[in-house]
Amino acid sequence: MPGQNLTRLEAQDRRALVSTDSYAVELDLTTGPDVFRSRTVVRFTATEGASTFIDLIARDVREITLNGVAIDPAAAFADSRIALDGLAAENELVVDADCLYTNTGEGLHRFVDPVDGEVYLYSQFEVPDSRRVFAVFEQPDLKATFQFTITAPAAWKVISNSPTPEPVPAEGAEAAATWTFEPTPRISSYITAIVAGPYESTLSELQSASGRTIPLGVYGRKSLWHHLDADYIFDKTREGFAYYEEKFGYPYPFAKYDQLFVPEFNAGAMENAGAVTFTETYVFRSKVTDAVKERRVVTILHELAHMWFGDLVTMKWWNDLWLNESFAEWASTIATAEATEWTGAWTTFNAMEKTWAYRQDQLPSTHPVVAEINDLHDVEVNFDGITYAKGGSVLKQLTSWVGIDEFFAGVGAYFQKHAFGNTELADLLTELETTSGRDLSSWSQKWLETAGVNTLAPELKTDASGTITRFAIVQTAPADYPTIRPHRLGVGFYTLDGDALVRTHHVELDVDGDLTEVPELTGLAQPDLVLLNDEDLAYAKIRLDARSLETAIAHLGGIADPLARSLVWGAAWDQTRDAEASASDYVDLVLRNIGAETESTTVRTTLGQLQLAANSYVDPAERAATREKVADGLWALAQAAEAGSDSQLQFVTGFASAAATPAQWEQVRALRDGDTTLAGLEIDADLSWALLVSLAAGGLVTAADIDAALAADNTAKGGEFAAQAKAALPDEASKRAAWASLIDTADLPNTVVRAASAGFVHPAGVDALEAFVAPYFDMLLPIWDSRTYHIAEYLIIGLYPAPLANVALRDATRAWLAEHSDAPAALRRLVRENLAGVERALAVQQRDAQ
Repeated sequence: MPGQNLTRLEAQDRRALVSTDSYAVELDLTTGPDVFRSRTVVRFTATEGASTFIDLIARDVREITLNGVAIDPAAAFADSRIALDGLAAENELVVDADCLYTNTGEGLHRFVDPVDGEVYLYSQFEVPDSRRVFAVFEQPDLKATFQFTITAPAAWKVISNSPTPEPVPAEGAEAAATWTFEPTPRISSYITAIVAGPYESTLSELQSASGRTIPLGVYGRKSLWHHLDADYIFDKTREGFAYYEEKFGYPYPFAKYDQLFVPEFNAGAMENAGAVTFTETYVFRSKVTDAVKERRVVTILHELAHMWFGDLVTMKWWNDLWLNESFAEWASTIATAEATEWTGAWTTFNAMEKTWAYRQDQLPSTHPVVAEINDLHDVEVNFDGITYAKGGSVLKQLTSWVGIDEFFAGVGAYFQKHAFGNTELADLLTELETTSGRDLSSWSQKWLETAGVNTLAPELKTDASGTITRFAIVQTAPADYPTIRPHRLGVGFYTLDGDALVRTHHVELDVDGDLTEVPELTGLAQPDLVLLNDEDLAYAKIRLDARSLETAIAHLGGIADPLARSLVWGAAWDQTRDAEASASDYVDLVLRNIGAETESTTVRTTLGQLQLAANSYVDPAERAATREKVADGLWALAQAAEAGSDSQLQFVTGFASAAATPAQWEQVRALRDGDTTLAGLEIDADLSWALLVSLAAGGLVTAADIDAALAADNTAKGGEFAAQAKAALPDEASKRAAWASLIDTADLPNTVVRAASAGFVHPAGVDALEAFVAPYFDMLLPIWDSRTYHIAEYLIIGLYPAPLANVALRDATRAWLAEHSDAPAALRRLVRENLAGVERALAVQQRDAQ
């Protein structure tokens, strides 16, 4: 929104003038459904006589007092800033304001449970939203202690970063109480937290390596509490604590550790110090896939890793966001693999995270892991596959290069030296160089400070008998990002033995430069499949030679090792996305082999790619036939799957999503109504809704039918599904009503916006999207200017009519970008990423038509 940005230069200038000491924040949450009262006392030092500003987004400012002198709010408060002039060496600032609750998942979010009418609040402050709740110097390198005093209904629970005190009756407020928390250690404002409402909870504890007893808590809404498996969450938390405290050599740095599952959350979770908030997607009211169960464990350990990476030691500015996210991504994966029962976490990482990273790294908005972040808008769009997954991949490679023990020793030294402080990239590299004895400057320059992904391809020659006479690895880089990097990788040879593809040879080597000869592979028989990056040590796209691709299409399911299978799946997908292989062949590969895949995340990722191939990548002349083929194939796989299995559930939901003909939608209806059954498959609440969304997209149900389903499941989740189903209805009137609910009003909460947007662009209703191409571009600037970042992002990405995947959409997108060269850079980035998807689809369609 206008006037709510902050540039890096402004932050640097302010940091040069100001050093924060403490905040005392009083919030009154008993003042009604729209507004809460916020009073902040900030103590800070400054360059005497200097001028600066403090951040605040508020409806009204009642009082501003600086060092005992009243300041006129009308004169000092504008554009989310309060001007502060004539500072003293030691300062006390008091700001009394009325702030607004949100329904966007930013600031202090307010939710009313449709099941029982109870009110639940939670805060979400990353990147710049603590200023929506109290006056604050909103930048990560101005750390301070935070002392919260909260007045709320006496029946509520109130949780913050410090242990929860006993409440006392509030003065002058009937049925209200006040919770006065102890000050936090010195932390950044974005990881402070307030969670309040009639949450249910269960408490436990663990012993820290420091000898302290750490209190633990798990919290959730009353209406979902019976679905929350707190004991399992405690078990994974204890495993993570033990692993991290041993490996990091630094005990848990905060007083307690609460995990709170909160409604209408934008992200997977948020690492508030000692008070982590999670999406309610991880409260399983219906059967979920093993992929989701494993992802929850990885997320639990990701947020726990942040207590060290990000909360104890924090980046100075958001260009080093990767110091938080890449490390938490890597640490949570290795901890999941080594400390929990999910020992295949690196296969999951390859299937999900690296696929995300490779996609992001090929967009026009790609950037180095250490990104150039000029302002808050830049960082908001930078929570992406490079900051998380590429950085995590690169760190995995770094640990192999410097040695895992040396790596952990360096990290431990880093925590010891910089505890409760702020750092930059060089601070970490210094410690790793000390413990490993390696110079990391060249490695950092090539891997962290340059963008783009390399491609590795085998180059081999054989004689008449099939014996390899030359084997080399060719490395290429895109023209825009020409860096050629060093890689440590394996090469695996796989040979058919009946129906099995068995690894018959493996060599590990260093690859650098444009061409790396591998003489140790000469003299061997050419295998049926050559797999570069066997065991997934490197971050690079890999190519299959023609014989290997042919083998993969016919026999991928015959590879016993799930990580090797995941690598082949990924290679086949990359070649398809890059228009080097046919999308129709990819469809055949998936339908022929996915039934034998045992890894849930690999199935989940591959089915998503299958749908994209069928809907957008095949020759448009063959699209209808391919969609029918895919849905029929998934239904056959569902019928053949083991009763009650993970794959059965994934194939059924995939079939429902892919259904494209009256006969297929009739099968969906029969399954939902119970006329058709599959052994072991329960049509529970969420699956019933998924089937109803499919029927809505096919035009087989009405808005009244959806309302009836919502009346039977009048929950927050039911409301999201209902919004998705109504937006998926293919008739013009329904599409216009959905569009109006999203664009013409700003009333819908964040999760409903996200769900309705997904329904609106359902591929089954692709023809109806033609009418919304022009309105889409007309709404971009008004939405960017009037909505919060997360809502604008959902609408700009979610409503883009990508399923059209045609030249007209490409040209319209190019035209908007050409005509709006002065639009905000973050908005242009989102639109350019949408355009890149269409341009890629057109290239792949052309290849498929050949």
